[in-house]
Amino acid sequence: MASSTQEHHLHHLPTPYGTTTAPPPTPSAHSNHNLLSTSEAADSLSRLLHRIPPTLSLSFPGRRQSPPPTTVSSPLISLSDAKSILHSNLLFAAKQHGFFQLTQHSISSHLAQSAESESASIFNDEKQLCFPMNWPLGFDNDEDDDDEVVSGRSICLDESSSMELGFSSIHEFTSQMEKLGLELIEELACAVGFENPVGEDRTRLCSLMWISDTESGSSNIPLSPGRVYPYVVGLNYQIRCRKYSMLADSSWVSVTPQVDSVMVTLGDIAQVWSNGKVKKVRGRPVPITNCEINSGSSNSHCLSMTLLVTLTHENTVSPLLPIKSPSLSEDDDGLGDNDSKTIAVEEESQMFNSFSFEDYAWRVYHERLILKDPLVRYRV
Repeated sequence: MASSTQEHHLHHLPTPYGTTTAPPPTPSAHSNHNLLSTSEAADSLSRLLHRIPPTLSLSFPGRRQSPPPTTVSSPLISLSDAKSILHSNLLFAAKQHGFFQLTQHSISSHLAQSAESESASIFNDEKQLCFPMNWPLGFDNDEDDDDEVVSGRSICLDESSSMELGFSSIHEFTSQMEKLGLELIEELACAVGFENPVGEDRTRLCSLMWISDTESGSSNIPLSPGRVYPYVVGLNYQIRCRKYSMLADSSWVSVTPQVDSVMVTLGDIAQVWSNGKVKKVRGRPVPITNCEINSGSSNSHCLSMTLLVTLTHENTVSPLLPIKSPSLSEDDDGLGDNDSKTIAVEEESQMFNSFSFEDYAWRVYHERLILKDPLVRYRV
């Protein structure tokens, strides 16, 4: 499995939040190399400045509360539909929303419930000492200075770490959700019209299971998605009827997926691959606390599990749609054999510049306030 082979890719990036790894190299760190060229020094300095946490300049006290999310109906897509119908529905949901509910999938409700039961014990204080603390793996306290914005705890695990820590149900759940995510990427590529960059080489991808324990929120305000990590597709199995808040391209929205469906969100990487043709959801869907439908429960805690199918750090992200797309047009003069049609070639402008996934992921993850679309800086 791809995720189990990528452990070393997730354990070497710098972070100012207490990791055990060293910070990125700077020009001064190579002072013993007197022959360092000006261009090399400039590149090193650029990478260092690019990784400075934007928190320093984006944290404003007393910021205003975001408007309430707009309640929308999430498109319903069945994997059992014929390919033509499936691709048509996928294309509509991707271009209009950036998220949808998936039915007729392969995920067992029993497996999902077993994984959730294991997850409930993770946030025991004594167990936290056993978990990896290498970015982005490990615990993170999703705390916010604004009392009205959600706060809670979350942990990020890859497939290998869940197995090493003895969480067999979480491990199997991660594996099955990853398979479903890879299938969806292939179908999405066919629907939108770009070549699937994964193909048979799944070492380019890895999967991260994000488990969150959310508390103290209100159904009237959009909840913070906590740490944000770039991804291709995100999957959230619906064990019970619950409302979610999501930061879509247009605005904050709230949705209530069906029980036993899989809530699928398209991420920033999928948007770049499609050259801007599909919409995205920034971060993970966040359960709105105290709102489980017909539950009658006053419990302020909501446990959620979201699998992110994402890239390994050495990848470069760029649009994958063909530069030229052929289309058929009738001969204007009516000449030609058997009313033949000519192929008109349409140029398609590239919407995004290529960029390093490693640098982009580090910056997005440490950006505590999502004031603007992080992809804006890469638009052509």
